[in-house]
Amino acid sequence: MLLPVPLSRRTFVTGSTLAAAVMMGTGSIPAEAVSALGAKPLSGYPFTLGVASGDPLPNSIVLWTRLAPEPLAPDGLGGMPAIPFKVRWQVAEDPAFRKVVKAGTVTATPELGHSVHPEVWGLRPGRDYWYRFMAAGEVSQTGHTRTAPAYGSSLRQMSFAFASCALYSHGFYTAYRHLADEDLDVVFHLGDYLYESGVTAENNWRNTPVSPAVGGEALDLARYRLQYGLYKSDPGLMAAHQAHAFVVAPDDHEVENNWADETPEERSQSQGDLWMPRRTAAFQAYYEHLPFRASALPDGPDMQIYRSLRYGDLVDFNVLDTRQYRDDQAYGDGSDPASPDLTPDIYDPSRSMMGFEQEAWLQRNWRLSTARWQVLANQAPMAETDLDETEAKTLYMDPWDGYIANRNRLLAGARASGIENLVVITGDRHHNYASNLLADYDDPESAVVGSEFVGTSIASGGDGADMTTGGESLLRANDHLKFFNSQRGYVRVTVTPEEFSSDFRVVPYVQRRGAPISTRATYVVENGRPGVQLDTQNAAVGTRYADVPMPTLNH
Repeated sequence: MLLPVPLSRRTFVTGSTLAAAVMMGTGSIPAEAVSALGAKPLSGYPFTLGVASGDPLPNSIVLWTRLAPEPLAPDGLGGMPAIPFKVRWQVAEDPAFRKVVKAGTVTATPELGHSVHPEVWGLRPGRDYWYRFMAAGEVSQTGHTRTAPAYGSSLRQMSFAFASCALYSHGFYTAYRHLADEDLDVVFHLGDYLYESGVTAENNWRNTPVSPAVGGEALDLARYRLQYGLYKSDPGLMAAHQAHAFVVAPDDHEVENNWADETPEERSQSQGDLWMPRRTAAFQAYYEHLPFRASALPDGPDMQIYRSLRYGDLVDFNVLDTRQYRDDQAYGDGSDPASPDLTPDIYDPSRSMMGFEQEAWLQRNWRLSTARWQVLANQAPMAETDLDETEAKTLYMDPWDGYIANRNRLLAGARASGIENLVVITGDRHHNYASNLLADYDDPESAVVGSEFVGTSIASGGDGADMTTGGESLLRANDHLKFFNSQRGYVRVTVTPEEFSSDFRVVPYVQRRGAPISTRATYVVENGRPGVQLDTQNAAVGTRYADVPMPTLNH
């Protein structure tokens, strides 16, 4: 079940034009009204960015594509003329489309970069479907998707994966290609789907040709569209979207590094009056390129991100938004670590990482839920990551360590609601972690109240290593941190009524093509027993140690 909450609006531009465009893009006008649109031939194949589906419900899925025969055209228009185009879609019960069960026509408008987001209703719960688009005489790639099970149904197992942090210039998207081959119900993307920084010959670890058009930082709508054009043209990412329904939420780099609500990054190019227009452009481009429902259509610089999905009686997923409503970081822009003694604001109960309205929404969901497992899809590490091996503490201010009062209040609320099986899934860090969540990290006797699995990056950070000197230090400084790894990949999860099992799937390199995938380790959470445990039957043998210092977490 998708349960959004309306935003309070800080509108810099009227939403009427985009609202009209998205109404066309969701199929709410009849086919005969657009029959003459898009008769003009295009300069090339329009589906260069692939297809996607997302936010599955028991009876509905949202589909996505964008017409862009020239995705790196410098004006950001994708090589499309400034007129609407008719786009037909089909949903079938078989990949050959012998049994089409739903079909319709939507309109791709210039106002939304010729993207479409048709919401398909009347589907059967827990079923596999295949879909495709047709426009300008061409047929898209075939996508596969799966609806959620019926509400309240008794579910014996479900599987999902989560991924994050895919800096294009740092390596190939080999992990995405392997992700496409997994048998999964859904994929969660937890932020940094792209990075706002430009790709040049000097910083391109792929050593592949790139257009000069993507050399500068994204600051306006045309440039953000180009960035998505570059990232989404990658065959590995396209394959992952074709194979699975995605549920996406941004972290910071979809807009700008370490931004916090109405405050840009310290020393950024978008200080002052440029910031909110930049955020407006970034959110519009984000919506245009991902399978969001109409309820997420941005209104100026605001976008409805946080929402819930239910998978029978087994799992409730609450997708968080930890950027739009947060207070500014307590120390600089959050990139540099600091001692809590120097930053007492992190204990201030009036400061929040998620905003009090979203917090109330989450606590209400917990009180009403009857699912066995409660999963938070979260953007930055919640468990404490102390960088100091002594009795003192050194913490980063951008993740939950910079908002300790909010974290403690959230975890206390879970306990008060009787939540026994709280699991947080997280991106951001470019490392794999398995951690225990404590009621209060300042209390050595604090109870274990939940578990957190942090997934590594798809490409950010380059090849990586199994273990680093920084990783060894983190394990010594944080008793609640049970596993560390710094290779690239994603996390594959299998959930049953009795166990939440996370496979850390890794590739040995990303700066060359064709890396194999393997499971580095499996950690589980048992029903009614908070905290992570190593699955010894699936434990990898040996370690590949690299004397690599922990990087500054400018993620």
